[in-house]
Amino acid sequence: MLVHERHGRRSPMRIVIVGAGEVGSNIASSLASAHEVVVIDRDPERVEELTYSLDVLAKEGDGTSLETLEDAGLSRADLIIASTDVDESNLAICGTAKTVADPFTIARVKNADLFETWKRSQNAFSVNFMVCSTSLTAEEAAQVVELPLSLDVDRFAHELVQMTEFGIVEGSPLVGETIREADRTDALTFAAVLRDDDIIIPHGETTFAAGDKVVVIGSPEGVSEFALLAVPEEMPKDVSNVFVIGGSEVGVHVARQLRDRGIDVRLIEQDERRAAEVAEALPEVVVLNNDATDTEFLERENFGKSSTVVTALENDQKNLMVSLLAKRLGVQRTISVIESEEYRDLFEEVGVDVPINPQILTGEEIARFTREQIAEKLSFIGDDRAEVVEIEVDEGSALANRTVEESIAELPDHVVIGAIARDDEMVTPRGQTRIRTGDHVIMFIDADVREQVLAAV
Repeated sequence: MLVHERHGRRSPMRIVIVGAGEVGSNIASSLASAHEVVVIDRDPERVEELTYSLDVLAKEGDGTSLETLEDAGLSRADLIIASTDVDESNLAICGTAKTVADPFTIARVKNADLFETWKRSQNAFSVNFMVCSTSLTAEEAAQVVELPLSLDVDRFAHELVQMTEFGIVEGSPLVGETIREADRTDALTFAAVLRDDDIIIPHGETTFAAGDKVVVIGSPEGVSEFALLAVPEEMPKDVSNVFVIGGSEVGVHVARQLRDRGIDVRLIEQDERRAAEVAEALPEVVVLNNDATDTEFLERENFGKSSTVVTALENDQKNLMVSLLAKRLGVQRTISVIESEEYRDLFEEVGVDVPINPQILTGEEIARFTREQIAEKLSFIGDDRAEVVEIEVDEGSALANRTVEESIAELPDHVVIGAIARDDEMVTPRGQTRIRTGDHVIMFIDADVREQVLAAV
């Protein structure tokens, strides 16, 4: 078991990460400053790159080999993270590690069936914690589809509290409004405005501009209410129908999650055999066997009148092409699953509203789990420039039995108390709201002051 200490810093762990691709490298980067990290990969070029770019020990070798793991210090390892691109290899790594030692094991998988099997009997496959990139990506896409203009969504305190990052676009009624004028919902706190490379902790006179990203924390109902206020008049305020492009595993899971939320969804898959398989797996979803770049077909299906299109094809170039076509035909919002993070800027520059990278989501989920030594839950904001964390307040906390105003005065700048979950209710924090022991406090924290804040609360 991983040991969690409520106050004071936990002693550094020895962490062995197998697989130095996009997922493994991101995890290593996130954990290297606080822990002793060893990374194993078969590719000598990746090993050399990590050696010079991060404060980690990088080793070339096969992570499924017991000899390689022992050479990396398996006997002293607190945590093994298996993050190669092959599910079976990741399970083998965890199983091999458990044969001679007892580290906490984390495995990354793509196959959702493996994940469902593990959930039914946790610790199956010798895996203590499993992360499924397919399920994570589908959930992220479905949550973003539900809220117009949302870029990121996360839930806290057993679903009582929601954090959402919204993009403020040209034509939004909020452009030119101050926070004071936009504050028309009771159950909501404006936590931050991300403008270019700056993080602005807003006050009543902070004015919204097109291109801003605003982070709000509140009840799901309050966040939904705010979302409607931000939508330009020409954009639909409800998600009436959605097209999912591609019958990949991610595409199928996105369609299923949207259908479970009561959203009318149609899926386009070009391969006839795969289309038949998807239709059988999703009997309540209309599956169309056709090429998603066939404009005549798309016009017949009223594709351009759909509120949102999610592209989940097998490569980034096809996703980009279909997303651009969707925009040209009149689709208001495009969400695209991307495999390479280096394409993110390109997707955003040409008008794709929300690119979602499964590798980044997976790396963040594993890093989040590993770093939850004080926080109950955390969510990364703006390329890790900030975090939203959930803290359970105990007697030793700097928040205990103080008002919000008193608590903020004791903490560094760039910290916002966004919500308080007390028993089964959400409390919207105001200056004189008193924080009690046992409360769950959801806070926005600039990454620069993270360690200082978490040591105090």
